Amino acid sequence: MDAVGHPAKANPPRAPLSDASLVRSIDSIDLLQGGRELLIRHGTSIYKLRVTASEKLILTK
Repeated sequence: MDAVGHPAKANPPRAPLSDASLVRSIDSIDLLQGGRELLIRHGTSIYKLRVTASEKLILTK
């Protein structure tokens, strides 16, 4: 019973956070739209996502 006297309810099982169905996916080609840099606003901060010469992605503030 809970603090008010109601029968306790079992919590429903949660999916693991790594479940791919819960995470959006976007291809970097679609995100960058042919460019090599993208500015991302997050709250009051701006981040730069860029493609390096070795085709890796770097995110900097």
